[in-house]
Amino acid sequence: MATTLETLGIDRLPLDEKIALAHDLWESIAADAEHLPLTGEQKLLLDRRLAELDANPSSALTWDQIKSRVLRGE
Repeated sequence: MATTLETLGIDRLPLDEKIALAHDLWESIAADAEHLPLTGEQKLLLDRRLAELDANPSSALTWDQIKSRVLRGE
């Protein structure tokens, strides 16, 4: 039997519990992210972005700045 929202009962959870579960699931994925293989293209892109950040550290935004911009619709 396939694992689905319905078979796990997730579809019946209140919204706040679904959000908490999604957060927990994402955190568990992030914890294992180092084990995910990157393509050559992805590695080059990450290396380029890191080099850009090293060359201009003041160009980086904090998470709070990003959230604020998104909430303002920028």
